[in-house]
Amino acid sequence: MKIESLRRLRGPNVYLSRPAVVARLRLEELTGRETSDVTGFTERLLRALPGLAEHHCAAGAPGGFVSRLRGGTYFGHVTEHVCLELSQLIGRDVSFGRTVSAGEAGLYDVIVECPVDESPGSRVPGELLDAAVDLVLDIHAGRAAGKPSARLAELAAFAEREATGPSTRAIIAAARRRGIPVERFDDLSLVRLGWGTRRRMAWAAMTDRTSGVGIDIAGDKHVTRRLLGEAGIPVAPGGVAATADEAVGLLRELGAPVVVKPRHGRQGRNVVLGLRAPEEVERAFAEAGGDVVVERQLDGRDYRVLVVAGEVVAAAERVAAHVIGDGKSTLQELVDQVNADPRRGVGHSRVLTRITLDEARFKKTDIPSEGETVWLRDCANLSSGGTSRDVTDQVHPDVTRLCQRVAALVGLDIAGIDLRLPEIAAPLPPTGEDEPVAGVIEVNAVPGLRMHLAPVRGRARDVGDAIVRAMFPGGSDGRIPTVAVTGTNGKTTVTRLTAHLLGAGGRRVGVTTTDGVYVDGRAIHLADATGPRSAQQVLGDPQVEVAVLETARGGLLRRGLGYDWSDVGVITNITADHLGQDGLDSIEDLAHVKAVVAERVRDGGTLVLNADDPWVRSLATRPRVRADRKRLVWFGLDPDNPVLTEHLGQGGTAYVLQDGWLVQATGARRTPLMRLTEVPGAYGGAALHAAANALAAIAAARALGARPETVAGRLSEFDPRVDNPGRGTLLRLGDVSIFLDYAHNPAALATTLRTLHRLWGASRCVAAVTLPPDRRDDLLAASAQILADGLTRAVLYDDRDTRGRPAGQVSALVEREMRARRPQIRAVRADGFREAVTTALAMTGPGEVLLVNYEKWEPMWAFLGELGAIPASAHPVVPIAPAVRATPQLARNLTASPRSGQAV
Repeated sequence: MKIESLRRLRGPNVYLSRPAVVARLRLEELTGRETSDVTGFTERLLRALPGLAEHHCAAGAPGGFVSRLRGGTYFGHVTEHVCLELSQLIGRDVSFGRTVSAGEAGLYDVIVECPVDESPGSRVPGELLDAAVDLVLDIHAGRAAGKPSARLAELAAFAEREATGPSTRAIIAAARRRGIPVERFDDLSLVRLGWGTRRRMAWAAMTDRTSGVGIDIAGDKHVTRRLLGEAGIPVAPGGVAATADEAVGLLRELGAPVVVKPRHGRQGRNVVLGLRAPEEVERAFAEAGGDVVVERQLDGRDYRVLVVAGEVVAAAERVAAHVIGDGKSTLQELVDQVNADPRRGVGHSRVLTRITLDEARFKKTDIPSEGETVWLRDCANLSSGGTSRDVTDQVHPDVTRLCQRVAALVGLDIAGIDLRLPEIAAPLPPTGEDEPVAGVIEVNAVPGLRMHLAPVRGRARDVGDAIVRAMFPGGSDGRIPTVAVTGTNGKTTVTRLTAHLLGAGGRRVGVTTTDGVYVDGRAIHLADATGPRSAQQVLGDPQVEVAVLETARGGLLRRGLGYDWSDVGVITNITADHLGQDGLDSIEDLAHVKAVVAERVRDGGTLVLNADDPWVRSLATRPRVRADRKRLVWFGLDPDNPVLTEHLGQGGTAYVLQDGWLVQATGARRTPLMRLTEVPGAYGGAALHAAANALAAIAAARALGARPETVAGRLSEFDPRVDNPGRGTLLRLGDVSIFLDYAHNPAALATTLRTLHRLWGASRCVAAVTLPPDRRDDLLAASAQILADGLTRAVLYDDRDTRGRPAGQVSALVEREMRARRPQIRAVRADGFREAVTTALAMTGPGEVLLVNYEKWEPMWAFLGELGAIPASAHPVVPIAPAVRATPQLARNLTASPRSGQAV
């Protein structure tokens, strides 16, 4: 048994609404075998992992999985549950798993949930799955005697290193509670909160508004104390020393005791307190590496006050690392007892840090007397093992005003201010000529939040929420209006149309399509950009005010969605395409994938569905879609469709083609928007699919507040040749028309050919055709039959990327199927698109049309330009039957401007 591949689904997906990994697992020698076939397997597995007894499995209650084990289940299923249990044992709280056949005997996909904030590139899921496979194999072979403790400890340490620290976790948790989207960057503590123009960035307790000048000031302890001192803030007397002699001189000048600390130090490292003798100062100077600050040590207690956006949000008394003797245990044993606290970890990974014993100062074997406190560190930093006590409610107003002023003087939006005070609840002693007895001893940029999040004593403070509130004032959720578009055909056009309609008034729209990523009409990345990474490019761009995201099957299946929720979801249609890929065997499977876009429309958002498509209609009744929580809007070309009639009868809204007009219908009201004959790309009404695409886009734009007159005006300005290249683009080459389109499946080809027949007639259509080689043979055959029915002459060529097929195989299959369907058809094969177009043009007579479809838009467009093809300024229009005749009621309003928004 082995894992052949692993892929990460970084967002909501077809399995669940959270990230997951999908492991392709080959059972090999265990194919066809079940747990009941292996004597003692269940008992050995439960001894190794007793927690499996609590797994529900399909039974929905504890013990369900054990019942499956004893009754007999396959080993892929066992691996899934073992992986989940190992995850729990290392503190990685996940519970969802599923194992499904991958299409052949002994091959399975094991799907296991991932923590939502785990790094997208984390190695932990793969390591856990490997450990699960090894454990199952060992137990199957009778080699595993006990719990996999050593490997678990290694995995736990690995997961902890990759996890965010407590400060970042607190900010992420607070953002998620408010519905703010969060995206972690790699395995760092850098996170993006919100989208587009509302996007903010945070790195632990530092935000994108944290002043670089403020960070530099706080990082230089000498500059900080001078700046504050000159502003009248009480600070400890002291100075900077570049040599040991200067440090000793400051001791004599200030008087003992003094503190020596690195001028640019952090986290309390090499800070030494209570120095009285010159040799002590010299030693501290050397340990600090030179360039130190020497200060008079103030009496009192150590406090940390957290200021966020000018407000004091938390305060804690800090207590240095220490142990208390019991008269029996050695110093090392006492330290080990303290470190056994599960809240303590290495570095900043947990709310407390483990204590390390400084063997230069202490002997491990010393036994402190009972009740004796041994202070292991001079400074009270949590990073050196200290603890904290919450004193937020005790802070005196004098201290509050002092800390607010300090943060403003240094120029930090988030500041941790260290104070030495007799008591934080008491008024500050007056300042004057005398040396201060209390004051500020340090200002920290990017302060640690651990002491406030989980104090050893006192109330925990949700300082992560305070930071998020400051970053997103007024209850903002950090989101921008977002439209997601999916379907089989038309989704690129609907995406471009929607973006165009929403760009009114100069709004910057970010768009993802099969051709690339665009921001404000400019390409920033040219590629098939319909997956989660492209969506994140748009959503992470601080210039984007509105996002329109084409969301295709491939990216969704292989990587999941690139966003958690959209405001509007549009499903254009669902027809046979891509079957045989990624485990999709039927249109029902395809509908299941497309349904994810419908499921992830937020509560209160708008779901736009095609009433003319039976598979799209079925999405509205899916339990996970929860259409009752969304505003359902239909669009369609048949105003008498029963779905539309019922919906409008209940007061709903739909966008329909009625009496030759694109109309907004709400209940009994009708608002004419644009004549069908004026719809860009509809070629006088011959291309009815252009009307369907326009209706879908209008529905999406209206859902985000676009006004009817604005929508109509913007739609009339849409130039398909410029704004939607390669989708029904008409060119002229002498007396020949060239119709350039991406149609590449049976439904799209049938729609395109119907348009050409309406414009030129069935006998005057020639084609230069390529079909995608990654389609199943039956789908290629269906496309070939459509072509045979709609053409008299055709030149067939193959995509340059054969997707693993032998060269020429697809065109040969298509030619064979076309001749079988229509023996008299003239069909030839060509080598590449250049030869195919040249040959097809030679077959096309004056007044006829050549349909050209393509693998890649840019090289085809460039080649047609080389041949001298130019954009057509006009096109033949064949009368569309039946003739457009308005109903008497609607006719009275159609004489009004379609941009007036006048409703019936």
